Amino acid sequence: MPPIRTRWKVAAARALVAGAALAWGLSPAARGWLSTATSVLASGDVQRLKEWLLSYGAWAPVVSALLMIFQSVAAPLPAFVITFANGLLFGAWRGGLLSWSSAMAGAALCFYLARALGRPAVERLAGGRRALDVSDRFFARHGDRAVLVARLLPFVPFDIISYGAGLTSMGFWRFFIATGVGQIPATIVYSWLGQSMSGSVKAVFWSFACALALVVFVTILKAACRTEGDGAPDAPPPGAGDVAGGRQDSR
Repeated sequence: MPPIRTRWKVAAARALVAGAALAWGLSPAARGWLSTATSVLASGDVQRLKEWLLSYGAWAPVVSALLMIFQSVAAPLPAFVITFANGLLFGAWRGGLLSWSSAMAGAALCFYLARALGRPAVERLAGGRRALDVSDRFFARHGDRAVLVARLLPFVPFDIISYGAGLTSMGFWRFFIATGVGQIPATIVYSWLGQSMSGSVKAVFWSFACALALVVFVTILKAACRTEGDGAPDAPPPGAGDVAGGRQDSR
């Protein structure tokens, strides 16, 4: 039986889902906000997102945080657009901190939703069985390092890995720390690029994604080669075979 604290968190996640479903069913305003948020995010237009956030005035940081949490749960919506917009609106450091903290909240929510609802429900949230199959292969290949590696690769879906981690036996704090450390590089770069943004956001994003993916791939490849090298048996010193043969002949 899981600890009492874990059971309370799972119960809270279920209550949150029930409350969100109730709000969706009863409130036209909630449905309208989610519909607009989905449309703005799916467009990938940073300027449009910036103007939409500015329309909330002093509440813009709160709306941005809610938007980041929403995109974490509702797959697949791009998070990098929000991080660019936060850098553009609030500056690299404040915008980066807002993006990082709200993404951490979204990751924690996905993790506990997976623990609370189980795989069938998570498949619907994550966009189908194929999405979770990607997560399964990732965890099977990288093991305990899967979350950290996934956070370092910008093109690996953030929410799918969070859901996938919640379906494994991984502890929450291990997941949470790996997520926090792994998303720092991309958050800093996107926030800085957002602050001084020019040109196509998608072009900048994919250029950075490819460069970072190459660095991570080379790092993993080196670690794998080093592990294989450490596990290989040591070669006998030169002449050892001749000495052994000589001893056998002398007998």
